[in-house]
Amino acid sequence: MTISLPPKLNSLPKTLPIEGAVRIDLEEGILVFRASSTVQSRIEELLVKQQNAPLSAEEEKELDWYEEIDDYLSFVNRTIRNVSLAQTQQAL
Repeated sequence: MTISLPPKLNSLPKTLPIEGAVRIDLEEGILVFRASSTVQSRIEELLVKQQNAPLSAEEEKELDWYEEIDDYLSFVNRTIRNVSLAQTQQAL
């Protein structure tokens, strides 16, 4: 199995809540990390605003940060799932 490095995050948006930014769910016995409903609401707010008018430079940057965080969480979730599947296959 090839181990990849997670995407590099250079900074976090100032609007990202320090507490409660990530929700952990359990799916088929595997941990899944997702943005909290508060963070998802902020992303949706920015996307709706973007459809109606251009975002400010700061809002564009914020939306880009959230996309980077989503990429990071996706990487973590894929890695956890792959390790879990590999362990399951070895047990068979």
